[in-house]
Amino acid sequence: MNDLVVALGLVLAIEGTLYAAAPGVLKRMMQHAVGTPDGVLRIGGLVALAIGVALVWLIRH
Repeated sequence: MNDLVVALGLVLAIEGTLYAAAPGVLKRMMQHAVGTPDGVLRIGGLVALAIGVALVWLIRH
């Protein structure tokens, strides 16, 4: 459970840094995401999920 809280904290820190450093870029990315088909976003999310799980697995084992 401790690891989950640390992971969530890191996600918030990274996202917070991006919002603080480049808010205009993130706004444009969000506008672009609205026009992107759901299937493309879903595939991107699955790829990100797989990479994240692989990274955690590599570090933990």
